[in-house]
Amino acid sequence: MARFDNKRVLITGGTSGMGLAGAKRIVAEGGTVIATGLNPDRISSTQHALGDRGHVLASDAGNPSSVALLVEAATRAGGLDGLWLNAGYAALGAPEEVDADSFDRMMAANVRGPMLQLAALSDHLKNGASVVVTSSSSTYEGAAATGLYAATKGALVAMARSWATALAPRAIRVNVIVPGPIDTNFRHFLPDDAKSGFEDFVIGQVPLGRAGTPEEAAAVALFLLSDDASYVTGSQYAVDGGLIMQ
Repeated sequence: MARFDNKRVLITGGTSGMGLAGAKRIVAEGGTVIATGLNPDRISSTQHALGDRGHVLASDAGNPSSVALLVEAATRAGGLDGLWLNAGYAALGAPEEVDADSFDRMMAANVRGPMLQLAALSDHLKNGASVVVTSSSSTYEGAAATGLYAATKGALVAMARSWATALAPRAIRVNVIVPGPIDTNFRHFLPDDAKSGFEDFVIGQVPLGRAGTPEEAAAVALFLLSDDASYVTGSQYAVDGGLIMQ
């Protein structure tokens, strides 16, 4: 029996990068996936890739009203065996460049969004389900230009630890993956030269000497979503080539 036979998993940010890699593997292992994204072309291509075992929604984690669509999808699915809160937004900037608008935008997408999603979907998680939250190695790196982003990803770690305690009576596990430099489109907001320089700087500190692949990060998330991790909760798993040695 495949790990995800008859399992239903919702993945926010599931139309690109590690979320998409995870969605494809869940389907390949017998499960069905509800995935969310924002880009219409990626939504269409992801739906095609997942076929009738997938349902892809346009959803913005930063918009509170989008939570209702996730609840509706979870209800139609008859409940969730897994929830991967993976959607996120990133921007770089020195401390003096942070203003109220940039603060609100990143907090809305990276902190308020997952908090409201978990709050609304908790009743739709089956007993024994698994929740995975995507944080970032930026939380621990102390890089000068990632203060706001790192703060939001650190908040996710704190939230997940509390969720692990709160949901444990229902045997629902909550764990965090902490990706380092993963070869995805997540830094698309940077100019090409800045992106190359930033990635070279980070990868230069990775003991394994390379960026990870979306599939490598997704493999760890899927381990935590599966029954293979049935006695794992409240934990953090770094997927970073040794960058933060945690």
